[in-house]
Amino acid sequence: MIDIRRVFTHVEHIHHEFGPRAAKPLVRGAIGAVLTNPFAGRYEPDILPMMSLLDPVGLDMAQRLRAAMDVPVESISTYGKGAIVGAAGELEHGALWHVPGGYAMRELLGWKGDRDAYRQGKAEAKTGQPGNALSIVPSTKKVGGPGSTLDVPLTNINASYVRGQFDAIEVRVPGAPAADEIVFILAMSTGYRVHERVGGLRAEDISKWDGLR
Repeated sequence: MIDIRRVFTHVEHIHHEFGPRAAKPLVRGAIGAVLTNPFAGRYEPDILPMMSLLDPVGLDMAQRLRAAMDVPVESISTYGKGAIVGAAGELEHGALWHVPGGYAMRELLGWKGDRDAYRQGKAEAKTGQPGNALSIVPSTKKVGGPGSTLDVPLTNINASYVRGQFDAIEVRVPGAPAADEIVFILAMSTGYRVHERVGGLRAEDISKWDGLR
């Protein structure tokens, strides 16, 4: 059921946005895996079994992205995920990425919760879990043709309301997805937008449990 055709990685270093040059550039990265969509061209009522099969794909992509960004895990400050479904598929097929993609990054960054509990919608997946990457992973998805772009949202890994880290990264895999494919995407960055200055909560002021509220 899992057939990967291509993996595309994009990393950028942002030094300034026409203001003062940053002392340290913002590093943003995204990775997209192009997979055959086993449900393309038909309506399948039970697509859930594919979700757990995507777990190792997510873990591998999260590790590859961190390595491509060439920064320590401790430097990752924001994350996001997304999916582009080929024209013979449906939007719901992209939703299969919510648990495998999001929890791959959360576990890479130190989250200590129960992935299976979350998959089953149990309350203990969301509360009482110490660790890092406590915030929900923002997401977007769409149906599109080869070369379609997706703006993947990025928010702080521990509290999604850190205003200075609201961001998005444009992702496009040339020639993908074909009609019977899906592009699953992960994205991360090292922190604040260059020249951010609109106030709000600072990442350094987040308490350990803020991300759970």
